[in-house]
This record gives sequence, structure tokens and C-alpha cells, in this order.
Amino acid sequence: MRAEFAWWPVRLFVILALFALPLLQGGGAAMAQDQTQAQRQQTQPYNNAPVWREVRSGEEQYTSIKGRETGVLIQSLGETWRALRNSWIVPIAGWFIFGFACVLALMYWMRGPMRMQAKLTGRLIQRFTVIERTAHWIVAIAFCLLALSGLIMMVGKYVLLPVIGYTLFSWLTQLSKVLHNFTGPVFIAGALLMIVMFTRHALPRAGDLNWLIKNRGGVVNAHVPCGFLNGGQKMWFWGGLVVMALVISVSGLVMDFPNFDQLRSTMIIANVVHSSVAGLMMGLSLFHIYMGSKIGVEGAYEGMRYGYVDEAWAKEHHELWYADVKSGKIKTGSAEGTPEAPQVAHG
Repeated sequence: MRAEFAWWPVRLFVILALFALPLLQGGGAAMAQDQTQAQRQQTQPYNNAPVWREVRSGEEQYTSIKGRETGVLIQSLGETWRALRNSWIVPIAGWFIFGFACVLALMYWMRGPMRMQAKLTGRLIQRFTVIERTAHWIVAIAFCLLALSGLIMMVGKYVLLPVIGYTLFSWLTQLSKVLHNFTGPVFIAGALLMIVMFTRHALPRAGDLNWLIKNRGGVVNAHVPCGFLNGGQKMWFWGGLVVMALVISVSGLVMDFPNFDQLRSTMIIANVVHSSVAGLMMGLSLFHIYMGSKIGVEGAYEGMRYGYVDEAWAKEHHELWYADVKSGKIKTGSAEGTPEAPQVAHG
């Protein structure tokens, strides 16, 4: 009994030493750092450059808070991102969108809408189903809300703030941020649905390149037989809806949910990619909106709104698809004399 009782102080000391060792190590590192800084102040008074150099190095330092990058006081990449965004991304994206809009306005002023060459028959062919049109309008409306709110957050400081003042601009920017975050998932769901439904129509065909060459990407109205989608529409589908929309969606989700343990550098890269691709897509989408409106291609808007197009329109713009419908190879609905027919037929 006496031998066991004599050893308890030693055991207590060992236990306390095991618990105190990490604290002593952290405290020793902190003391060593303080001594180094004190020596620097004596040899190089008022020279804080070495201290800030260590702070901006991005290396993990001692901290009692555990987590990814919790020991990094300043993320130097953040300043690089700020300079890149303000000096390059925002000006280039803003001027690209504005310049593209000016080009479309000039194109409309010079030639106006693309009119039908043939006379309308009044016989209608179903071009889009209800679910296809619903998915399209969900994506279209969500994209417009995202583009508007994104532009307010991106260039609003330079365009709106001098006009409406700080109070209104602050309220508008906060509203845009909330709207942007909650509209994004709706856009993603609609885009995925459209990809599933229209991929079979957007597969490359032999005449697509010929259509692009003769129509110069859709700028002129040369008659080239094509299927359900022409070469320009297929380019927008794969480049705009599949590539750019998915890149924007993934990068947006990375920023929308920052609690998934992403590094700050990951968030910065996602922001750069998101802003750059979104600016490009907003500019190019103006051409798609222009061509699908009443001031672009006559009859295109009515087809997406009502789901039906005139037989003459179908033959003139999508002759191969029209031939498949008339031969029975493609099953689709038809209408004649319905309440919607006069609106569709006369655009």
C-alpha cells in the first residue's frame, strides 16, 4: 500500500505534462515569434514589412480555432481577384454586352425583320409541345432575372449609383443578391429539362455546316434545307445551353453554398469563372432573343408562344423537318380554324 501511495505524485505529474505539452508548444512558438519581432523592432524600428510579409504568405499559423484556412489571416489571392474583377472582367463584360446590343440595333435599322418569302397557308403544324414551351419560358424568364440582377451587382456601381444615390442603390443591390441566389436553382432545373428534351433535335447533321456558311451564322436569310433545328440554333444549344449554362450553374452553386468547406481560393476562382462566362452568355443571348422576337424572324415568336407554326413557315425555315412531318415520319399535331390559328398565321 505504501509503495503504490508513494507513486501517485509521479503519475499526476505525467498526466499534467501530457495535457500541457500542446499548450507549451503553441506558447513557445508564439513567444519565439514575439521575440523575433521584438528584435526586429530594435534593429529596424518602424519596419513592419517582415511582419506583413509573413501575414500575407498564406501559411497556416497557430490558432485555437480549428478548420480549413482558419490559421490564414489574409488571403493574398483576394487582392488579385479584386484587381482582376474591377480592372478587367467588369469593364470587358459591360462593354461587350453594350457593343453587342448596338450591333443588333444597327442590324435591325439597316434591314428590319426577316420577312416570310412565301404566302401563309393558314394550316398549322405543332412545333413545340406544352412541356417544351413551359421549360423554355422558365429558362428564359429565370435567365432575364439573373442577367438583370447580375448586371446590377456587376456594373451597377458605375452606372446606377451616380444616378440613384447610395440609399436606393444599396436596397436595389441587396434585393438583386437575394433574387439572384433564389432564381439560380430554378434556371438550373429548367436548363437540365431543356437539355434532356432537345438533345435529340440538336445532334449534328450533314447540312449544318452548309447552313452556317450560307447564312453567315444566322445574320442573313438564305434558304438552306434543315431539320427541326438549324445550324445556328444547334450552336446556341451546345455552346449556350449546355456549356455556358452548366459552367455558370456549377460555379454559382459553389458560391451559393459556401459552407461545404470550400477554400477561399476555390470561391475566388468560381467567382472569376462565373462572372466571365455570364458576361459572355448575356451578350450572345441578345442575338438569340433578337432572332426569336417579332423584330427578328417573322413567325418565330408565335411558334414558341402558341406551339404552332404555319406550314409555309415550316417549309421555308425547316424544310427537312417539314418533309418528315408531311410524310408521317414525325408524328405531330395540326390545327386549322382554331382560335389561336389567326394569331399564329399572321404573326
